[in-house]
Amino acid sequence: MTNEPTKDGTRTPAEPPDDDERDAPDAPDGRGGDDGGDGRAGGGGTGTPDGGGRLALLRGRSELGVCVLLLAIGVLVLVDARTMDTGYAQRGPVGPEAAPTVIGIALLVVAALLAVDVLRGGKGEAEGGEDIDLDAPSEWRTVLLLAGVFLATAFLIGEVGFPIAGALLFWGAAYALGSRAYAGDPLVAAVLSVVTYTVFNNLLGVPLPGGPLMEVL
Repeated sequence: MTNEPTKDGTRTPAEPPDDDERDAPDAPDGRGGDDGGDGRAGGGGTGTPDGGGRLALLRGRSELGVCVLLLAIGVLVLVDARTMDTGYAQRGPVGPEAAPTVIGIALLVVAALLAVDVLRGGKGEAEGGEDIDLDAPSEWRTVLLLAGVFLATAFLIGEVGFPIAGALLFWGAAYALGSRAYAGDPLVAAVLSVVTYTVFNNLLGVPLPGGPLMEVL
């Protein structure tokens, strides 16, 4: 408070401000005191999205993708083992479904153990002599090409037989992985496919679809 002049021309000393006036903060000009200066109550900080915690949990844990893949393969193997026709190969109490059942269960166990380890902070470490950039992006072109080759083989094996579908599988996998020997790769793939068919179908007694080449082989 300022001192005001009296009638006789003298000034009285100004009274000191009260404690409440002394401690009260000055409000900014033209803005409310509780809106943080931006018209929003509780300050102007930006909120965190609801999915931020989940994204932070998954960030840097790409090994969980391997867990999902192992889980899917394990379920597929178990379903196929339960639905396979075992009458032609039954040779006692242990049928042909025993091996894929064990493998499917093992895949599920490995997927669960790997997921627990990753969520606890485990991370694969590069070997001492491994010249791989772990921060490099994934080569999705190769992955998609391999997936397409496997799917095409699964659809064609019943129509054209294993020798032709197997040759396409070996050749397509070699191409997806970077081989460009257009003269040698098809020949090697055809030889591998025919040898595989002969070993399983003729020597081991495991019937494979021969397709148009069944009469020849």
